[in-house]
Amino acid sequence: MNSRYEVVIGLEVHVQLTTRSKIFCGCSTAFGQLPNSQTCPVCLGLPGALPVLNRQVVEYAIKAGLATNSQIAPRSIFARKNYFYPDLPKGYQISQFELPICEHGWLDIETRDLGRKRVGITRIHMEEDAGKLLHNDSYSSAVDLNRACTPLLEVVSEPDMRSADEAIAYLKQLHQIVVYLGVCDGNMEEGSFRCDANVSIRPWGQETLGTRAELKNLNSFRFIKQAIEYEVERQIDVIEDGGEVVQETRLYDADNGITRSMRGKEEAHDYRYFPDPDLLPLQVSDTWIDEVRSRLPELPAAKLQRYQEEFGLPEYDAGVLSADRAVAEYFEAVVSLFEQPKTCSNWVMGEILGALKEKNLTIDQCPVTPELLAGILKRIDDNTISGKIAKTVFEEIWITGKNADQIIDEKGLKQVTDSGAIESIVADVIAANPDQVAEYRGGKEKLMGFFVGQVMQASKGKANPGMANQLLKKKLSE
Repeated sequence: MNSRYEVVIGLEVHVQLTTRSKIFCGCSTAFGQLPNSQTCPVCLGLPGALPVLNRQVVEYAIKAGLATNSQIAPRSIFARKNYFYPDLPKGYQISQFELPICEHGWLDIETRDLGRKRVGITRIHMEEDAGKLLHNDSYSSAVDLNRACTPLLEVVSEPDMRSADEAIAYLKQLHQIVVYLGVCDGNMEEGSFRCDANVSIRPWGQETLGTRAELKNLNSFRFIKQAIEYEVERQIDVIEDGGEVVQETRLYDADNGITRSMRGKEEAHDYRYFPDPDLLPLQVSDTWIDEVRSRLPELPAAKLQRYQEEFGLPEYDAGVLSADRAVAEYFEAVVSLFEQPKTCSNWVMGEILGALKEKNLTIDQCPVTPELLAGILKRIDDNTISGKIAKTVFEEIWITGKNADQIIDEKGLKQVTDSGAIESIVADVIAANPDQVAEYRGGKEKLMGFFVGQVMQASKGKANPGMANQLLKKKLSE
């Protein structure tokens, strides 16, 4: 990166809401249905069809505003954003302009160089989505209007980010929050969470912002990072070669890792915004805001801190477990049944998340319920089974759905804690390995692991490892 220039990044994020119906009509928002099968006169923009605001959309906007420290406007207005494109059936998009529902918010992100940094959120407003153009090889396009009128929140940041890494940190936190709230499923491949990045550069020390390019077609965190980094280098090259950066919209070409010019960047006045005459100003009472606030879930940052303070977990464990709301709920359910948080954390992060990743499942699809996992941990704790045998029990539970006690009884996996039985095995192991015994007694104490392994093998994993270790030390020192 050229050290002569400062990078300035602002992000516009479109968050598709998880309401079952659209923002201004009763059509379904289900993804992947037959083209144009989820439309009506309202979302098709037919003459005389009037929009009716979906209350759930407003409530989701209030949730997002509260979770991002934004001010909720008591009065906001819907506007018509006028532009012409084949996937916009009305010839305008219903959005909000002068008076959005949320303003003046912020999120704190962790940066590699500066530590914690605050990124301002200019506004969050509600709007409807456009349809989707489907291009084919015969130089023609089809339009699918199922997505038209799907409810969106547009979250517009301040130009506070100074690197692609900061932009990704902000996006990941915003993504985590809206998924935690349940207002968005966060599926970037399906377009549920998509981002436009405004990128510019300026000489260090200059207060005036440089000319920005808006980057579109960004549907993964990896592509967003690559697009920003490429665009920064492109703008530096333009200026260093004596040219001027042009204000425009550019598409990211993921196959070639470059951005390409799409069109000149529009300004607000180009859209000829005016209040929508078919929708009354929206009134949001303090009572409604307080009601929504009372139902907000504990957010990831607060949960991470609580896991460290209440459960005594390391920051890494707390971060992994609090990152996904469903995982956090699973973990807390296990802790409520087996009150050893660190042991629960180890098993959830290790066996549970590992198996889910291997089988490409979500925590909601996990066949080992919190109750079943807690049953394993209790049997380890009371020395019924060893940690090693517990892994076998876990695998059986995953396959059969039976509880730990059933599997231990059926498979005969109960740990041997009879000192006499273990002492007999220890004696056999010592007698069978005279060379290793001599080496151990000659000072090679690392061989203790070998002897314990031999005892466990001879007992088919059932010997209590601690007891085996203790008896081996006693016999080997005689």
